[in-house]
Amino acid sequence: MKKVLIFGGSGQIGRHLIRRLTNKNYLVTVVTRNLHRKGTVLRLGGNPGYVEIIEANIFNEDKLNDLFKDKDICINLVGIISENKKNKFKNIHTYFPTLLSKKCEKFKLKQFIHISALGVDKAKDSEYAKSKLAGEKNILENFSKTTILRPSVVYSVDDNFTTNLMTLLSLLPVFPLYYEGKTKFSPIHVTELCEIILEIIEKCIIEKIVECVGPEELSFKEILKKLLFSIGKKRILFNLPLFLAKIIIFFLEKLPKPLITQDQLTLLKYDNVISNEYKSNIDIGYKTKLRFEDEVKKYSYMWREGGEYSKK
Repeated sequence: MKKVLIFGGSGQIGRHLIRRLTNKNYLVTVVTRNLHRKGTVLRLGGNPGYVEIIEANIFNEDKLNDLFKDKDICINLVGIISENKKNKFKNIHTYFPTLLSKKCEKFKLKQFIHISALGVDKAKDSEYAKSKLAGEKNILENFSKTTILRPSVVYSVDDNFTTNLMTLLSLLPVFPLYYEGKTKFSPIHVTELCEIILEIIEKCIIEKIVECVGPEELSFKEILKKLLFSIGKKRILFNLPLFLAKIIIFFLEKLPKPLITQDQLTLLKYDNVISNEYKSNIDIGYKTKLRFEDEVKKYSYMWREGGEYSKK
């Protein structure tokens, strides 16, 4: 019975993954920085008796030593999409995973699985991407039994991608397109990403980098059109000039939870699809099947007129 240590377990990937691991009788220890806010959700996420919730400062090395002592596998799901006063890209994406990889080596774990992001090696002018790449480099140098997963955009009813877009599309009569909406994505449903992680654990797959993608490539404009169709809305999609976008985003960044940042605008220059430079989920034996439009329809009714009563 393998013991799995998870950081970042309260996010959409973590909650789905915990359920799958406990169903396979793995003993899961989840580290959270706020037990009061997230403890109940995490406890209910897996089979009783198979989930242990630990509140800890993730940078406390003494506490980390205690956590790593008897574990077999470590999974890092911690990540941020924008910075604030407390959380900086360098701390979260570079220093923290580097620290975890050193602990994996020190305590001789069997596997370290780290979630990064697709396309970060192309976006050299993005602070987000640079911090991710630096973290990946340090991890691979510190611990040989590492598998880094680079997923495209991960979506589900619990995400911050489709749900935020559908909220905005419901409220705004017009919606801006950056870079003419041509940026390509390969959206992967969270359940299939978790199945890939489980496949890596069950088969003890050790690969440096694995790109994880859904079964289709969609431009940002196509994604918006599919979301509009799912919620039964018609909106004007217009191309926003880059110089004007930067001015608007300058002010949006001042909000406590900015809708978009300058760094995210930079990332949108680059396609978020398979590069064929590394192995993919198909190469390790898992072919994704869930199509974006079909899965979004299952929860998009919440943004339709009439809400749950709009369901056919």
